[in-house]
Amino acid sequence: MKTAFDRLNIKPFLLNAMIEQGFKKPTDIQERVVPGILNGYDIIGQSQTGSGKTLAFLLPVLNKINTEKNEIQAIITAPTRELAQQIFDEYEKLSEYFPEDEFIRAKTVVGGTDRKRMADRLKNAPHLIIGTPGRIKDLVNNEGINIFTATTLVVDEADQMLDMGFIEDVDQVAARMATEIQMLVFSATIPEKLQPLLKKYMNNPRHVHVSPEQATAKEIKHVLIPLKHKDKIKTLIEVAKAYNPYLCLIFVNTKKTADEVADAMLAEGMNAERLHGDVPPRERKNIMKRVQKAEFQYVVATDLAARGIDIKGVSHIINFELPSDLDYYIHRTGRTGRAGMTGIAATITEPSDQLAIQKLQQRKIPFVQEELKNGEWKEMPLRTKKASVQKGSSGVGVQKPKKVKPGYKKKMAEEKRRLEKRQYRNKK
Repeated sequence: MKTAFDRLNIKPFLLNAMIEQGFKKPTDIQERVVPGILNGYDIIGQSQTGSGKTLAFLLPVLNKINTEKNEIQAIITAPTRELAQQIFDEYEKLSEYFPEDEFIRAKTVVGGTDRKRMADRLKNAPHLIIGTPGRIKDLVNNEGINIFTATTLVVDEADQMLDMGFIEDVDQVAARMATEIQMLVFSATIPEKLQPLLKKYMNNPRHVHVSPEQATAKEIKHVLIPLKHKDKIKTLIEVAKAYNPYLCLIFVNTKKTADEVADAMLAEGMNAERLHGDVPPRERKNIMKRVQKAEFQYVVATDLAARGIDIKGVSHIINFELPSDLDYYIHRTGRTGRAGMTGIAATITEPSDQLAIQKLQQRKIPFVQEELKNGEWKEMPLRTKKASVQKGSSGVGVQKPKKVKPGYKKKMAEEKRRLEKRQYRNKK
């Protein structure tokens, strides 16, 4: 029977795995990058969280592996051990459908594991390595593994790699691979500082950019909650309690704020946990396991700690602060309203947020404004004040033209006509 996945031209067992897992058709990013990867092109893929990006590179990478060769053929790098484990989990789901004579072996290589024990596990070379670039580099440098046979390198969440200082590790891993490699880079944004790595290893890459349509999906309700000179943390607690979510992610911009918010919620007896870069890796792994088991109702997180981590069952998102990079708004809110479920993305706003909200509205995000009155949500007219200063083409702030009073233009036109008549008489 023909399916929508047939046009991807992947092996029958991978095709069967997708159908058996209940996937009806390829997502936009899968449709657009899988054929290019199978044809050997270098790819730069940009898409939002929840777009099916992981399978977009995992399916063709697995498809290209030759199981008759007992050597490492592909490496997938991720910035955090949690994201690497998430990719490995997707591999394991697919591996249930591998035929015995075409079984593709994969191993994770991440920090927090004894190096010698890990090197022993890798003596029987897997076909695929999924891990963090620092630990892969460490094992290669200490001759724990040989990767000179690997011809495909995936760099997932590349901009996050850059933010966390891992791009040099990626470079060193790539340098130890085969002479000619196919590089597949997936990133929400492509910062200028990423360009040297791309130019060094990529050959005329195909750039695929999938617009963040999910931000405007009907499944997500985007709510603005004005602060109105109240205490912000108290307002957040009030809002969070009123929503009484199944699972709510609360986004903040700094580790310090994450701790302040989480501590305040715990003091109120709320079932909350924090997730940020200063939480030790082992503890973070334990938190993620407990989150997946729905042991917490609220998780306070920074963008770098939470981005790329797939947390199922998120019913609500609350932005305690808007991110300075508005692309992160798309990533945050894209974690709810998934798989046909509905979700609420609420943002506590201050007057200083007006310009950012206008920019998000220009991206077709359908905001509504609500206030909590006597324990009930009331929709209010959405009024966003226009900023008094806007940037000119040079990037320098320029004053907006003032509003013209009614009748002013008519008065000026009459004055102009009188002046023209006077000049005409004088000429005569």
